[in-house]
Amino acid sequence: MSERKIHPALKMTLEMGPIVAFFVGYVLMKDRVFTFGGTDYNGFIVVTAAFIPVLVITTAILWALTRKLSKMQIATVVMAVVFGGLSVWLNDERFFKIKPTLIYLLFGGLLGIGLLRGQSWLRLVLEEAIPMRHEGWMILTKRLCAFFFALALANEVVWRMFSTEVWVSFKTFGLTIALFAFFMGQGKLLQTYGTPRKD
Repeated sequence: MSERKIHPALKMTLEMGPIVAFFVGYVLMKDRVFTFGGTDYNGFIVVTAAFIPVLVITTAILWALTRKLSKMQIATVVMAVVFGGLSVWLNDERFFKIKPTLIYLLFGGLLGIGLLRGQSWLRLVLEEAIPMRHEGWMILTKRLCAFFFALALANEVVWRMFSTEVWVSFKTFGLTIALFAFFMGQGKLLQTYGTPRKD
């Protein structure tokens, strides 16, 4: 089934909305404690519990409208449900904080396996959107592989050495800006190795 096109603003809202909602919810409830069934839960855990269904619902809506989800989107939802669920169930925020580390290690590792085989598995995912010669794909894959491992390390440093408030800001803005800056910084590579788009 081919992908259906939707308005870019709607697509961005569905993709980024849960992250922004998580940040806003945390800011509003970070100093509060809620009691359920005789157990106290801090604001972070409560916001995490609310974030999981919101992410699942918005991802389901995105799939219903476009009939397509990227492997990264699917992995993110699965990781959020598993590790967010563990954080809520065990009342331990560390599980949710480690989620970005595992996601970036997973994708960095997959790209690394492809590189060891002399292949760019990134090309299999993005070739239609980014026409480029084989040499360019190999360079971009090596860069993104290293970048994912760097993000995993950065997440570990931030959640282990800084406060929850700092980590939430880092996750919401720092990681998003870093990914955007990385791809914006690949303009020269795309210009050098890009090929004409096929109609």
